[in-house]
Amino acid sequence: MDNSEQALEKKALRAALIEQRNSLPDRRQREDLLQRVMRIWLVGRPEIVIGAYWPIKGEFDPLPALHRWKEDGELLDQPQPRRIGLPVVNKETRTMTFHAWYPGCPMEEDAYGIPKPKDTEVIVPTLVFAPCVGYGAGGFRLGYGGGFYDRMLAELNPKPFSVGLGFGIGFLPDFEPEPHDMPLDAILNDYGAVWPV
Repeated sequence: MDNSEQALEKKALRAALIEQRNSLPDRRQREDLLQRVMRIWLVGRPEIVIGAYWPIKGEFDPLPALHRWKEDGELLDQPQPRRIGLPVVNKETRTMTFHAWYPGCPMEEDAYGIPKPKDTEVIVPTLVFAPCVGYGAGGFRLGYGGGFYDRMLAELNPKPFSVGLGFGIGFLPDFEPEPHDMPLDAILNDYGAVWPV
């Protein structure tokens, strides 16, 4: 299969997975389960700066669990406050940075029409949550094809701990990663931690 055929196949796979995700009859229940999985998974993690994402196209929303994680840190009276960042994409350089986010933060649309924090400082996360359209064995994720997460994970030094978030229906048993695909350190879904196993 040549590159153009592979690209078309992945495009069709993405569309089918997004449609399936948007049509989940028990979506609310699955979201609640993944919120719990995420909150439990975060207990005891050493990171204080986490990068996440603004959910689009029916993605799981990580922000309620992260806001609670931030509030829990305030109750623990930690020496440094916990911080959350959302991605800001530069369309010209095809790079992604994270800017500080908090509930009620002023937002604006980026070049792709996705909400991003407006005029907040750049922060460097030591843990990054990435949305998964799909995912396979070995911690490989299927995204939207822009390569922003792969480039960011390859370039940040030190490399942040990376965690994919998705629903159980997104598992792809025959998923073949491409050479540029960066494996994630963990994947969480509504059933629990599914990578590493």
